[in-house]
Amino acid sequence: MTDFFQQLIHEFELPLQNPVLIFSLILFIILLSPILLRKLNVPGIIGLIIAGVIIGPYGFNILAQSSAIDLFSTIGLLYIMFIAGLELDMNEFKSNRNKSVMFGFLTFIIPIGIGFPVCYYLLGYDFNASFLTASMFATHTLVAYPIVSKFGISKNQAVAVTVGGTILTDTAVLIILAVIMANSEGNLNQEFWIRLGVSLTIFSAIMFLIIPRIAKWFFRKLESEKHSHYIFVLSIVFLAAFLAEVAGVESIIGAFVAGLALNKLIPHSSALMNRIEFIGNSLFIPFFLISVGMLVDVSVILSGPTALIIAGTLSVVALFGKWFAALITQLLFKYSKAQRQLIFGLSGAHAAATLAVILVGYKAGILDENILNGTIILILVTCIVASFATETAAKKIVIESEDDTSTIIKANSLHGEHILLPIANVANIEKLLELAILIKDKKSNNPVSILSVVANNNEAEINILKARNKLEEFVKQASASETDVNILTTIDHNIASGIARISREIMADIIILGWPQRSGFIDKLIGEKVESILSNTTKTTFICHIEKPLVLHKRIVVAAPPLTEHEEGFGLWFTKIAKLSQELSIPILLYCNEATKKAIAKLCSKTKITSTITIKSFTDWEDFLILSRDIQEADLFVLVSARKGATSYMGALENLPSKLEKHFGTNSRFVIYPQQYANNIDSDSYNEVSTEQLNKGIEAVQKIGKGIGSIFKK
Repeated sequence: MTDFFQQLIHEFELPLQNPVLIFSLILFIILLSPILLRKLNVPGIIGLIIAGVIIGPYGFNILAQSSAIDLFSTIGLLYIMFIAGLELDMNEFKSNRNKSVMFGFLTFIIPIGIGFPVCYYLLGYDFNASFLTASMFATHTLVAYPIVSKFGISKNQAVAVTVGGTILTDTAVLIILAVIMANSEGNLNQEFWIRLGVSLTIFSAIMFLIIPRIAKWFFRKLESEKHSHYIFVLSIVFLAAFLAEVAGVESIIGAFVAGLALNKLIPHSSALMNRIEFIGNSLFIPFFLISVGMLVDVSVILSGPTALIIAGTLSVVALFGKWFAALITQLLFKYSKAQRQLIFGLSGAHAAATLAVILVGYKAGILDENILNGTIILILVTCIVASFATETAAKKIVIESEDDTSTIIKANSLHGEHILLPIANVANIEKLLELAILIKDKKSNNPVSILSVVANNNEAEINILKARNKLEEFVKQASASETDVNILTTIDHNIASGIARISREIMADIIILGWPQRSGFIDKLIGEKVESILSNTTKTTFICHIEKPLVLHKRIVVAAPPLTEHEEGFGLWFTKIAKLSQELSIPILLYCNEATKKAIAKLCSKTKITSTITIKSFTDWEDFLILSRDIQEADLFVLVSARKGATSYMGALENLPSKLEKHFGTNSRFVIYPQQYANNIDSDSYNEVSTEQLNKGIEAVQKIGKGIGSIFKK
């Protein structure tokens, strides 16, 4: 018994040595510190750093620096920079390119311009230490971005400009870091600049030309191996970090560039993105933040006024530099005071890149403990100030825009958006479900409903169980991207009527159907299932053939016929295509007439759509298939059609699946049938006045006219 207690006491001797106990302690810290500080409205990042100070060798010496902690810390640092590159919205950056460049320049040059004289003349540091510390002031981390998302103002131009400026400031500072490191080692000569230029060119070519092609090939060949996708991405991150070191710059630049290189291939709403963020935010990044706190020597801060003076000076300079940059940006672009405060709040927090720069400088002996400790205090102060400033500004902007009717169009004001996914062939469900997840409104509480209609016969109950079992695995796929999926099975004599009935019961806004298979003689006698579904429901319907993974497409080419802007579902289908464009970071090429062009421009202005949209005038709709000449293999072709009797219906839109299969056989293709009536109008009330015979008569006359015209042409 005595031996047992001695063994137990030995296990708890400080600093702890048992790796299992160490890991358990760190996991409990990661779990509890954000929860406790959330009550005080303090960002969780601060709690983790404080915890590191307490348990570190300069605190209560519960943990000592070890190779395992250093390894996890390095992984966490690279992970932060990778996610920073991966999360940047390239479409928003392109839309506000000039403003982002100007803000990026201001928020880079002003903090450096203020910080260098302060560090060099006031604090008395040498050139390398002063310039490196000043460059640290230029960086910013979007710690407060979740606040912007929570208030639903992420599409405000001030947010887009600030996010875009992050690319420029962080990249420039990381390049400066490489130059300062070379200067401190006495290697800053002509040979260094030539070597840096050549190595960075080769590194950039590998990352932006070779790696994306390998990634596309990998995602195409191993589309179903979802766990392999995560391992592949992680491998690329660490390979990029190593290549950056070989190129003569810091590994964090490699991780950041890896994020930019894979940005277009990993949609923000995808399951892969969710896995990357989940594992990083749950384990690696908190580990890094704790390890940063372990570097802080509390005794240095308490030993005299010098450390506190340095910490206070750094914090004041950091906040003032970012505020002044936000002020000039406001004056240049005529933003409101709330938008200025929002820009300051988003750009005022110093965390990831700041820590990266200071740690590298500290370990290289360029910076002393006072700068390191002062930077930790700076991070605590700026994160708190930035969080409160952002929240206050966000509330003001929400109040200012309450009377503004230009909010994103919702399919139905009475309930959240609801997508219905009827499944005929289980083999096609994975790509269709991915599409539904990407275009789904994240604010809607409704799930994506997967429907299987079972024939009403003696084996109906057995077939329902079979259908449910087959669909269960796809619920797991959706849950990986934090999207709720509901499985529905129903019995009906007719599949089309079953789908139409369920779409009304759940008040679906969008129905996503797979591409119709080639039909046999019996199907033609009875009538196509898709045609039956379209004639039985007025909901916005997407008919989709997805040839390759969605992330491998380079453009969305949309053909919108005349008068399509007068359909009830016009705003809904266009905002969904724009959302898909944003998620995949690819542009939209739109063929339409002048009236539709004006309607789309107005819609983009109202809904703050940031997708890159090029509009080409097109009028030859009787022979719209000539568009196939301009379609490339990597394009996603979208044709907006219409139900018979709709405002924009025309005879050329008949038998679309067979026509598109012939002319766009190698392309992914959607046919969209917009909603015909407002949701509060029951289309059944129009059944008494049937236009079917009238439509058939008009179509017959049109065909006879075309035939006579062709005879005269001959």
